[in-house]
Amino acid sequence: MTRYRLDVHDAHAHLFRITLTVPQPQAQTVLSLPAWIPGSYLVREFARHLSKIEARQGQRVVPVVQKDKATWVAHCEGAAALTVSYLVYANDPSVRAAFLDARRGFFNGTSVFLRVHGREDQPHRVQIATLPRGWQVGTALAAVDVNEAGRGEYEAANYDELVDHPVELGHFWRGKFKACGVPHEFLVAGALPGFDGERLLADTKRICEAQIALWDAPPALARRARKSAAPASPKPPYARYVFMLNAVEEGYGGLEHRASTALIAPRRDLPREGLKTLTDGYVQLLGLISHEFFHTWNVKRLRPAEFASFDYTQENYTELLWFFEGFTSYYDDLVLVRAGLIDEARYFKLIAKTINQVLGTPGRHVQSVAASSFDAWVKYYRSDENTPNSTVSYYTKGSLVALALDLTMRGEGRGTLDEVMRSLWRSSQGGPISHADISAALRSVGGRSFERELNAWARGTDDLPLRKLLQTAGVNWTEETAAIAQRLGVRAGDAGGVVKLQSVLRGGAAESAGLAPGDELIALDDWRMKKLDDLVLLGALERDTTLLACRDQRLMRVPLPRLGAVTGNVALATDSAAPRAASQLRAAWLGR
Repeated sequence: MTRYRLDVHDAHAHLFRITLTVPQPQAQTVLSLPAWIPGSYLVREFARHLSKIEARQGQRVVPVVQKDKATWVAHCEGAAALTVSYLVYANDPSVRAAFLDARRGFFNGTSVFLRVHGREDQPHRVQIATLPRGWQVGTALAAVDVNEAGRGEYEAANYDELVDHPVELGHFWRGKFKACGVPHEFLVAGALPGFDGERLLADTKRICEAQIALWDAPPALARRARKSAAPASPKPPYARYVFMLNAVEEGYGGLEHRASTALIAPRRDLPREGLKTLTDGYVQLLGLISHEFFHTWNVKRLRPAEFASFDYTQENYTELLWFFEGFTSYYDDLVLVRAGLIDEARYFKLIAKTINQVLGTPGRHVQSVAASSFDAWVKYYRSDENTPNSTVSYYTKGSLVALALDLTMRGEGRGTLDEVMRSLWRSSQGGPISHADISAALRSVGGRSFERELNAWARGTDDLPLRKLLQTAGVNWTEETAAIAQRLGVRAGDAGGVVKLQSVLRGGAAESAGLAPGDELIALDDWRMKKLDDLVLLGALERDTTLLACRDQRLMRVPLPRLGAVTGNVALATDSAAPRAASQLRAAWLGR
């Protein structure tokens, strides 16, 4: 059995010490650290944080030769156990890597545990050993021998399982609940005094139970057969689940795992004791929780065929992130309204926000979401000033593809996307799937081929017919006057009274006028500007004007044609006068 020991070596220097023990090693034992972490599609080169790699067999020093950026070979003699010791620098506060200071520790196995080649499928055991006084341990790893604080030994069936269970260390709030009879735990580090943990637990429980019921609902024939019998309780595909939230001043994100998720969110967004208002920040946090929990099924188990086994050394390409991330993004907020955590009005605002994000991206006509999925490794996580003009997000547009498919099926009376997801889950036995499997599930549930829609919506670059589809569900679509940034065709920042262009959108007024990313807008018709909205106050909407801009320390005067009133943002609302059939479709869709 491969064994690891993790110690806090120096919290102020952000250093973990890892000791790896390999019984009966090969003469040339190959060790490597993953270059990326599943769920975050960018080569991150975690090995750059390793140092002082030393190895021994008993009293014998074992030569360790580095073969490439993340691979080492230990030259062993005989059957004596190989012991490898090394330091890991951990100062990445994100959910993707490892972090350590005097207050908190956190790590993903991909950042700290060297992989022993040829032993990946064997059991792996981890000892959480030396920690600062009073620190707790939180993880979904199977405990072998741990104390009340969680210190001790944990075990995983193989290397994939080992690195798919992040570990939280330190002083944190811990709450527990059961969803559908299964234990769930919520850990929160960094919360402000007065944080309402009980409300967070209650709301998270509603999310979990709604999703477990969605995935484990019986087929229609089985439902009819059970009418006279007690219905079976839905069950998730795990025995225990752990949410880990790091509350910070600024930050937002999450990363899914097979029986847990690591989250990061602003601490001001957490619910407060005595305050029952539903803030936008708390709704965003609930959406994040819902999103990462949905991944328990959709990507951790039901996953692209290309991810049947991971190659940790390099990019793993797939064209299906629009399905696994996009459809998850569709369901994250939909579950909130179905669980009664938000109302229809707020849900339609969330959908409208997504629609506006996509419509405000010229790159939607350049790149399909299938291509966006494939290019995630070099484009999505490496955005620059031209990203809005050349790419589209497989998260946002992918969620709209799901919305379009769901409403199309419901409008035709051909089943629902819920049934498609369950069909895929059952037919694949919760395993790898391909585009052909998705197409087959749509045909099986919907009674016809949906390849035309998939080719147009996932592989094409035209806008989706969402206005018409939403109207069939009794949802009003209106367009509001565009904001000044949309009229000008820019994305800009105005920190410290300096208006600086971050992106210039393709086909917009700013591009036609000759402005470029990085330009500073100083004045309009000799009036000083400190915010982009000053263009409105200074008359850019009513007449032709002249901008004073600066590029590379050089001033330039830029003629700017009148930025007249144009429609921009979409607004959605319930149509109270919708036909009965449309209202019934909407009620069934939203689970009201």
